[in-house]
Amino acid sequence: MRDLPLPVTPDRWIVQIFSAKSVAEGGIVRRKVRDVERLIGRRRFLYEAERRGFHVAENAGQFVIFCNQEPVRLLV
Repeated sequence: MRDLPLPVTPDRWIVQIFSAKSVAEGGIVRRKVRDVERLIGRRRFLYEAERRGFHVAENAGQFVIFCNQEPVRLLV
């Protein structure tokens, strides 16, 4: 019988996503909406992003997290 990996906890998922290299560099990260909702829930995800001063956009089933506090402008 194969050992299955343990599912990631919501707290561990938050640590993993917000410790990515692109986050530290003030870049962007994207995740599938369905994965976020399944693993930690929309409310918790948005709370964690807002707590860090980040902006989050949703489009075509993806969350795009702008990992800085600069204004976000849609140009076209």
